[in-house]
Amino acid sequence: MAKVMTSVVLGLALVATAGCTKKRIADVPPGPITDNSGGGGIDNSSGEEQSSALNEQFKREVSSNTIHFSFDQYDIDPEARAILDSQARWLLAHPGVRITIEGHCDERGTREYNLALGDRRANAAKNYLAARGIPASQINTISYGKERPVALGSDDSSWAQNRRAVTIVIS
Repeated sequence: MAKVMTSVVLGLALVATAGCTKKRIADVPPGPITDNSGGGGIDNSSGEEQSSALNEQFKREVSSNTIHFSFDQYDIDPEARAILDSQARWLLAHPGVRITIEGHCDERGTREYNLALGDRRANAAKNYLAARGIPASQINTISYGKERPVALGSDDSSWAQNRRAVTIVIS
């Protein structure tokens, strides 16, 4: 009787723990945000081409589409202000254009910490542009943390290039 009872208890324990296995979540950085609300099943390639052309025009006509940050910082310094002022002038001259501001970090720090810091950087740029008259509804933000470096390397120069916020025209 004791063997049967032990077997039943062990069997129940195995069944109970089998349902508690942890599902693995893919460790993939989020993709870029795109707005395809106008598509509705229609081929939107001409809209994508137009967005690409508008983004190229933006990059040509502003002083830069990228601002940089100091280590572990997200405040807008005078150099970043000048770049964002240039972007604000362009956006005011092109009303209705939607942008995404991507926040990035260098490789130091945890993934979670860098995603949060990248978010603060993107939102600092967004808030600056909004204060210059750009409707906040036209600005999306996304953080890539340390997942999309532009400079590979573990040195001060590479880290400085990767601490950034990048403005992308999406429509």
